[in-house]
Amino acid sequence: MTMRKRAIKGLLSAVAIASTLTLVSQSGTAAEMAKHINPMVDKLIAPGVLLTPTDWAFLDYEHGKPFSVADIRADLAELDKHRAADGRLMSTPIVRLPADGDEQSRWMVKQVLDSGAMGIVFGHVESRAEAERAIANMRYPTQKGAVVRKPEGKRGFGPTLAPKFWGLANGREYFAQADVWPLNPDGNLLPIIMIETAEGVKHIDEITSTPGVAAILIGPSDLGVSLGVGPLYPKNAPETEAAIQTIVNSCKKYKVACITLASTGQEEIKMRSDQGFKALIVKIGY
Repeated sequence: MTMRKRAIKGLLSAVAIASTLTLVSQSGTAAEMAKHINPMVDKLIAPGVLLTPTDWAFLDYEHGKPFSVADIRADLAELDKHRAADGRLMSTPIVRLPADGDEQSRWMVKQVLDSGAMGIVFGHVESRAEAERAIANMRYPTQKGAVVRKPEGKRGFGPTLAPKFWGLANGREYFAQADVWPLNPDGNLLPIIMIETAEGVKHIDEITSTPGVAAILIGPSDLGVSLGVGPLYPKNAPETEAAIQTIVNSCKKYKVACITLASTGQEEIKMRSDQGFKALIVKIGY
């Protein structure tokens, strides 16, 4: 088994903590819940449900390994082997880009989405303008007769592998499904904004309230470094923890899902779930 296959298998394997991450059962029938091609969207919509580690595959191309579209496509091919009875993916592929919020990433976004990814993590976002640019890069331009939603899309059309990966017949069907959620309630693409600097915390309300932000992901190590108190290890400094609380409170205020790292065990997992986090990264390779 190759290293990549072992990594993806690890993402898909049931873990001991998975049952502790579900706060309440989903309401409604399976048919009522299964409204989106991207199953993670339905989990984000469901009230009181914390995503388990198998609900999404966090593909780290910032620190995890060098950015490579070929490698991303290989990761997606592995995930494609694991589907639910309704044909949807077991784990939603979310790709973290190496570019920061103030760097141009449109070409990366285009190639990652054309390959079939269902969400993108944008790191080191520090302003509303950077969040809007990230979302615009994931969207196609508005078509005649369609509801106009800002920010206007910048993505070029040419979804090479995405339609088949999404279980669709052709690019036209993909085009109809490939808008961002929650800006478009019927969308299936998730823009996830990382807050990991003091400047990002300073502007957190304007970022969290940006139309189209699906979730806020906190990077505690870079956040601690930015605050001058060092990275996580073994736990957050008081200044970092205070900033984390500012972020999660903003997420609750604007009803945006909040995600962070919980690497020290069951006690931290329970604490973060009680604080209102929607999903946790429970294992990381550095």
